Order: sequence, then C-alpha cells, then structure tokens
Amino acid sequence: MVHDSEDDVIEAPALEEKAELSDIYTEDGSVRHDYLMMVGAAIADRDVIFLRKNVGRLHISELGDVLEAILPEQRIALIQLLGDEFDLAALTEVDEAIRLEIVEQIPNDAIAAAIGELDSDDAVYILEDLDQEDREEILAKLPFTERVRLRRALDYPESSAGRRMQSEFVAVPPFWTVGQCIDYMREDEDLPESFTQIFVIDPTFKLMGVVDLDRILRTQRTTKIEDIMRETSHPVPAEMDQEEAAQLFQQYDLLSAAVVDENGRLVGVLTIDDVVDVIHEEAEEDIKRLAGVGDEELSDNVMSTVRSRFLWLFINLGTAFLSSTVIGLFDATIEEMVALAVLMPIVASMGGNAGTQTMTVTVRALATRDLDIYNAGRIIRRELGVGGTNGLLFACMVGLVAGLMYHDYHLGIVIGVALFINFMAAALAGNLVPLLLNKFGADPAVASSVFVTMVTDLTGFFGFLGLATLWFAYR
Repeated sequence: MVHDSEDDVIEAPALEEKAELSDIYTEDGSVRHDYLMMVGAAIADRDVIFLRKNVGRLHISELGDVLEAILPEQRIALIQLLGDEFDLAALTEVDEAIRLEIVEQIPNDAIAAAIGELDSDDAVYILEDLDQEDREEILAKLPFTERVRLRRALDYPESSAGRRMQSEFVAVPPFWTVGQCIDYMREDEDLPESFTQIFVIDPTFKLMGVVDLDRILRTQRTTKIEDIMRETSHPVPAEMDQEEAAQLFQQYDLLSAAVVDENGRLVGVLTIDDVVDVIHEEAEEDIKRLAGVGDEELSDNVMSTVRSRFLWLFINLGTAFLSSTVIGLFDATIEEMVALAVLMPIVASMGGNAGTQTMTVTVRALATRDLDIYNAGRIIRRELGVGGTNGLLFACMVGLVAGLMYHDYHLGIVIGVALFINFMAAALAGNLVPLLLNKFGADPAVASSVFVTMVTDLTGFFGFLGLATLWFAYR
C-alpha cells in the first residue's frame, strides 16, 4: 500500500471543523450524503489528517459501507491515503466485485503484509477469490506457520466450515491445572484476541472436551482441567457445509464450536460472528435464487448481470410459449367472446401469486430442515386447505364482479370455478415442485419458480378457456 509523506498533506480547516461525526448513517441505514461529500473532498485534497480521523477509525463494517458508497476511482486513493490506518478486514464487508477491484490495484507485497495482521478466517475470505498465481505469491511471503494454516483452510471445499473457521484457538492438555492454564493465557502473546472456550486435546491433537472461560475463573488454581472439562457434544466436521453448521449453532444456541478433521483432530474454531454472516448470506442467496437472478451483486457490471439472469429468462420464455399454445387452442372461443381475453390474466395472475406464496414457504422450510418426508403430508394438506379457502373467497368475488361487468352470470360462474381450480393447483405445485426437486438433488430455490409459474399459467388458461368452451357450447 502506498504511504504518503506528511509533506504531501494539504490541510483543509473547513473540513476539520466538521471532523467530529458521531454517526455516518441516515435513519434508513444508508451512508450520509454530506459525510460522503466531505470524504470525497478530502480524497481530492489528499487530506490525510481528516481521512485518518474520520474514516480510518471506523469499524470495519462501517468502512466497508463507505468503500461501497464512494466512487470507484476514489476507493484505491482512499486506501493509499489511509496507509497503515486502513484495515484490510474491511474488504470482507464489501461486494465481491468491489473487493476484487481493490485488491487488483494493491501490490501483492502490501496485501501479504496486511494479511499477516488479520484473523485467519478473514485472511482466507480475501485470498479465496484471488487468482491462483497472485494467491501463491502472497502466501509465499508469509511466515511458514501462517502459510501452512491458511493453505489448509483454502484446501477445504468452498462454503464449508473449514473455509469459515478461525485457525487461532486456545488448546491445553487435560493434565494441566487451572493455574497453569491461566498463566499460559496471560503470558502467551500468540493467542487469539478474543475467545470464550478453551479446548482440551490429547498429544495427537484429538479433541477431548472443552472448558468455558467462566468455569476457569470460578475454579481453584490447583484443580486439573480434566476434572472440569465437559464433552464437546457438537464438534463441526471441517467438510460440513456452512449452512448445516449454522443450523447447529441455531439449534443448540452455541457461541463457538470446535472444527475437527476426518480423524477427530482439532483444526479450528467456528464463532458466532462468522455464523451470523453465513445465515445472512444463505438467506440472501435463497431470495435471489427464488427470483432467478443467480449469484450477483449490486456492484456487478451490465454484462455479468445479464449472464446471471439470461438462463432463467430463457426458460421462462419456453414456458410462456407453452401457455400461448394453450391459448391458441381456444382462439375460436375467444373470438366469439372477447371478455375471455380480458379476464384470462386475472386467473393466471392470481394462481401465480398463490403458488409463489406456497413455494416460498416450502423452499424456506426445506432450507431450514423444518420440512421433511415425515411432515410433508401434513403441510400439503394444510396448504390445500389454505388454497381451497382463498380460492373459494376470490372465486366468489371475481365471479360476481365479472358477471355484473358483462351482464352474464354464466361468465361469472366459469371464471369463479376456473379460479378455484387454479388456486388448488397452485397449492399443490407450490409444495410438490420444491419437494420433488429437492428429492432429485436439484436446488429448489433455483428452479421452483419457473415450474410453479408454468403449472399455474397452464392450469389457469386451460381451465378457464376449456370450461368456457364447454359451458357456452351446451348452455
């Protein structure tokens, strides 16, 4: 990172008068515009004093928000002006595209120096997105022990607990006394900055148990660790998916958990702050996939966003052609009664919205493991009940309005029955489509919306137009 000499600093008294900013956010949570204007002016004036006082001291999450909010050309200039005051951990708080854009402009020597000051989980988070060549060059510049630790974490699968874990932890043998353990924690300078548990291991580093810090503080110094340790009932395998690990934290109210390899040896610790990030990321990912937008960020350019969305839009186009084919089968009926063309979108739209509601609940229940083969029947029956009740209510309302609008109660009956049928089809599709996709190994969050929409469109159009054709042919 580039460090500016004090001779290059241009002081801006007007800006320094506004330097004391206790809160950089507006009421809606966005970064204040006046603050960004002052930061932009300070970057243009190369006012290092203002930037270090009002930007360099921010929490990493706040600094990440500032990096996302300022102009792209200001980001690297801000980092250069902050120099040693810039915390590279702030890059874990920004979109991937912005993170890559920034690290590409920072020399590898500077990144290696900054990586050495980070917790291992933050270091891995930054390194994993770099090109292999740059990653190896950065790792080669790190001390041997740290390099081995980071390589081991990077070797675990993406989105696994091993990638998320922190390699720094406190581990002691069972025969130590509480006094020895306390002295060790006071004297060793390489311990993590914060921790809540002490892990107990045997000579081969296999996990034997855990002792909470509060238990240490309440126990006599002469007591042996093995006498107060408890079994670690929920160690997290390093290969476990991060979402499954997060569910363990949620289920058992954990603050931290030991991460073990396939042989049961302690390799790291997963902490609640990382798990909160996982829960947020997984929820955001599910929401995006339900809409078919893929893994995109607000900072992505036009072409990458187009590529992310094109596939499912293309599949939607195919299902739309299917729906139009169904409509084409009844073109003669539509020509005889134009009101059918006016009312068709109501049936399809209401069914589609009802299906989306059911599908969203089902996909989320699958993601949180609240829905499985044992309770699927009960959930389906409940959704059919909901669909039938809503279908009946809206069938009566829409049928009455349509009958009065076109002075034809037959038309009101037809659209009412078609709407009820489509609500029932939506309830079934919203449940069965995600369940079947999940059973066959597909991600229900990605593909469900396309197929549920297809079912409700086809059922709505075919049901409405088919019933209209039969009704008006034999009335």
